[in-house]
Amino acid sequence: MPRFRSTLRVLAATAAAVPAIAAMTAVTALPAHAAEVDIQTSGPVVELQVMQQVMGDPDKATVGAGVTTQAQTAQAAMQQNAAAMEKVLQRLDALGIKREYVQTSGIRLNPQYDYRDGNQPRFTGYEASNNVTIELRDVDAVGETLDALVQSGATNITGPNWGIVDDSKAKSQARKAAFDQSMAQARDYARVAGFSDARLLAVSESMDMAMPIQERAVMIQASTPAPKTPTRPGQVATPVTLSTTFELVR
Repeated sequence: MPRFRSTLRVLAATAAAVPAIAAMTAVTALPAHAAEVDIQTSGPVVELQVMQQVMGDPDKATVGAGVTTQAQTAQAAMQQNAAAMEKVLQRLDALGIKREYVQTSGIRLNPQYDYRDGNQPRFTGYEASNNVTIELRDVDAVGETLDALVQSGATNITGPNWGIVDDSKAKSQARKAAFDQSMAQARDYARVAGFSDARLLAVSESMDMAMPIQERAVMIQASTPAPKTPTRPGQVATPVTLSTTFELVR
């Protein structure tokens, strides 16, 4: 009798466990972080991987903002940067953006050199930068917020990346669509191969993030003219990828 072995691994530190469905006849003990399952089969086995996605309107946008300063000494570069960044953070507070939606994403201090004319590199000072990642829950105010950040002194702007705050409903819909497609494909294989049906042995889901249809980025310099920065959120895709294993049965 053919024997199909399905290995299901669930890491203790993973935020969401990998679901699995299987007809189990024996369980072999493995280290605490994983489990191994043996499944008895009498027919051929088909393994499929299917991805389905559900489109939806985004209700959040993630942008990056920061300040870059230069000075002759490291201390001066950091002090100037701190003063400039504090104005950006104060502007975020004034805009009513909750502090839990603002996270420092990188602070850097690097020496700068002039490599021109093919001579030995000439030290010119230090460059300091401080950047934060901001989650905006009002997608209609993204352009206005970016403009306000630039007015407050921000010189580094990235984004927006659009997303959905709670995508559980969309994931459920995509999951069902992916499962139904997997089942239909397995039954097609069964018919083509002269079998009557397909029996589900195992299913696992990979963790996917909601994705914008097309990546958008806004790069703004401090000299940007006065007109308001326009944005269009479009729609985002919530994907689910299922890996399934079926036995073809008579």
